[in-house]
Amino acid sequence: MTETAVCVGTFTAVKTLWEVRIHKINEELQKEKEFRQRLLLVWEERAALAKLKEKVINKDGRAILRIEEEEWKTLPSCLLKLVHLQEWQLHRTSLQKIPQFIGRFHNLVVLDLSRNSIESIPKEIGQLTNLQELLLSYNRIKSVPKEISNCVSLERLELAVNRSICDLPPQLSDLKKLSHVDLCMNQFTTIPSALLNMPNLEWLDMGGNKLQELPDAIDR
Repeated sequence: MTETAVCVGTFTAVKTLWEVRIHKINEELQKEKEFRQRLLLVWEERAALAKLKEKVINKDGRAILRIEEEEWKTLPSCLLKLVHLQEWQLHRTSLQKIPQFIGRFHNLVVLDLSRNSIESIPKEIGQLTNLQELLLSYNRIKSVPKEISNCVSLERLELAVNRSICDLPPQLSDLKKLSHVDLCMNQFTTIPSALLNMPNLEWLDMGGNKLQELPDAIDR
C-alpha cells in the first residue's frame, strides 16, 4: 500500500511539473508570436509610409499627396507622420473610408477624393477649419454630416454622382465663403433650405436629380 501511494504521488508530481513547463513554453511561444506580429506591423507601416512619401509632391508652395489608379482601400495610420500636407488628391484608388484621423490634418486646404468607393463622411471633417475645397464626387456617399458647417473656410463643395444623397443639413447655410456647389446626379426632390440661405452661393449644379419644383426663395 505504501509503495503504491509513493508511486502515485511521484507520478502526480511529475505530471504537475510537466504541465507547468508546457504552460511556460506556450507562454514563451505566444510572446514570441506577438513580438513577431508587432515587428511585422512596424515593418509594414514603415514600408507604407515610405510608399506614401514617394507620392508627395510640392507644387505652387503646397505639399500635395497625389495617388492615381493604385489600390488603397484604407489609409494607414502612419499617414499621420505627414500632417503637414496641404492637399490630398486620391483618385480611382478604391478608397472605402475617409479615416477618422482626417481631423488631425489642420493644414489641409484641398481634400479631393473623387472617383473612389467612399460611403460616408466622418464628423471629424469639421475639424478642418482651413479647408477650402471638399471634392467627393463619384463615390457612394449617402448623407452629409452637419459637422461640415464647421469648415468655415470652405469655398467649393462637390458631391456629384453619389446617386443617394437626398438632403443637406440646414447648418451648411453657416458657410459664409461657400460659393460653388455641385450636387448633380443624386436623389434630391427639392432644393435644400441650406442652399437657399447661403449668403455667397454663386454656382449651383443640381442636374440629374428628381427636382419637382423650384422654391420661391430661389429668386433671391
